[in-house]
Amino acid sequence: MSHLQDRWRRCVAEFVGTGFLLTAVVGSGIMGERLAEGSVAIALLANSMATGAALVALILVFGPISGAHFNPLVSAAAFSEGRLSRADLTTYVPAQLLGAFLGTACADTMFAEPLLAWSEHARKGLPQALSEVVATFGLLAIVLGCARQRHETAAFAVGGYITAAYWFTASTAFANPAVTLARMATNTFAGIRPIDVPAFLAAQVIGAAAATVFFRWLVAQPRHAGRVHTALHRYPPQPWGDAHGG
Repeated sequence: MSHLQDRWRRCVAEFVGTGFLLTAVVGSGIMGERLAEGSVAIALLANSMATGAALVALILVFGPISGAHFNPLVSAAAFSEGRLSRADLTTYVPAQLLGAFLGTACADTMFAEPLLAWSEHARKGLPQALSEVVATFGLLAIVLGCARQRHETAAFAVGGYITAAYWFTASTAFANPAVTLARMATNTFAGIRPIDVPAFLAAQVIGAAAATVFFRWLVAQPRHAGRVHTALHRYPPQPWGDAHGG
């Protein structure tokens, strides 16, 4: 298989995987809100569980093909560590963005919601922005940590983390620019007002950059590594395409 064919195959995996992720996020939000009879807690519980479970399944399926990044920041981190080529980065990101919007449109259509309607769901203020810094830092920490160990754990680690982060962050842990941009196009439970998007994107970039720098320092091996460092690096770093991103 040629390099071009292989890149096309991986981009399609990112497109489809990100699309299904947004379909799960938006669709479960709609279903949860409709069935919760006014209880936001129950709707959020349904939304978080469905999203986490979908992430586990999608990462297991698409991880061996593309790395299952589904997130421009994960792809950027992979590029910064030399685990993803510049050509792959410039094709992954558009595939993720297009897949995210298509997945959102698919969810809205399945539930007879207005197609690509601007959200009126306010998510503003410093607490929300700080939440996105924390959520994105945590997600990239999970991804970077799993990439340096046995990659089979990545699906469950990322899915579990996102499920939890829905609850311990005020923003419900978007932690993904593709997800954030696509969710402004649905006026449903999972939506975000377009005016609130820039602050979310800035916070996500800060969180991702901080996590990348932190892990680069954290796992740096000194010239004379001792027993502890040997144990921590028992499993050699895996190629990102085989390891996963979040």
